[in-house]
Amino acid sequence: MTVTTYKWTIERYHRAIEAGIFDDQPLELLRGDLIVMPPEREPHAYYNTEAADYLRTLLGERVKIRDAKPITLPNDSEPAPDVAIVKPLGEIYLKHHPYPEDIFWVIEFANATLNKDLGDKKEIYAEAGITEYWVVNLKNTQLKVFRDLNNQQYTTELTLTTGTISPLAFPDVLIQVERLISV
Repeated sequence: MTVTTYKWTIERYHRAIEAGIFDDQPLELLRGDLIVMPPEREPHAYYNTEAADYLRTLLGERVKIRDAKPITLPNDSEPAPDVAIVKPLGEIYLKHHPYPEDIFWVIEFANATLNKDLGDKKEIYAEAGITEYWVVNLKNTQLKVFRDLNNQQYTTELTLTTGTISPLAFPDVLIQVERLISV
């Protein structure tokens, strides 16, 4: 017997949300599949909040920092990255979530979801043209940075535990790695 799964489009997914079908269950749409998001434990919540606050301080009004809010991607994906650093487009976001061209970079904090974040999500973000993707590996206290897109794949991968890094979109901003990965 062959099992065929139902593939969701962004439009159908949005209609289902509006109809209240998912009862506010935390879901992500990844390549047309509905993914139940695992509960967020204390370390994940702590680092996510601290990093978002730190980035707000560094970047000010040049960006909008969105914590665990959806972004809409062309590959029938609507993930909710832990932190999305996007253009400050104001009321445009009443009409739609940020599209790839609105996104400077995204950050995921990973413990239980490390394999998904370094696998499927990395591929989905690259396919969508997200120019930079960071994963804070809470298991090994390190920052993984993916950049330099070529043929919908990141060609540069950095693993950092100390020092500073500048996001591609803001080369004048120095982000202390330790502020993202440790207390």
